[in-house]
Amino acid sequence: MNNYETVFILTPVLSDAQMKEAVEKFTNLLKEQGAEIVNEESWGLRKLAYPIDKKTTGFYQLVEFKADPKTIATLEINFRRDERVIRFLTFRQDKYAAEYAAKRRSLKSSKETVKEN
Repeated sequence: MNNYETVFILTPVLSDAQMKEAVEKFTNLLKEQGAEIVNEESWGLRKLAYPIDKKTTGFYQLVEFKADPKTIATLEINFRRDERVIRFLTFRQDKYAAEYAAKRRSLKSSKETVKEN
């Protein structure tokens, strides 16, 4: 199983409930395909670098997971079929990218524990 990271942008006209339902759809799809979700981050509503389908903002979502290469084809087909997804990018992490992602997650979790105290 390889380490993968996917970032997808959802259309900004969705409500919070609709956005969460769309994200849940894709994470459940990954789990059904036998993938292990390592990390999931919602980056929120952000401005796009250029307009896509006359939209200038979108909800960004990051999902890191471990899966077989066959899973990626299924995931990307579902991204293309879902009209709520404006753009997506999935790539396989090499060992350096996986180490960096692990460090970033540990720094993020240590900052959250400081905020809680």
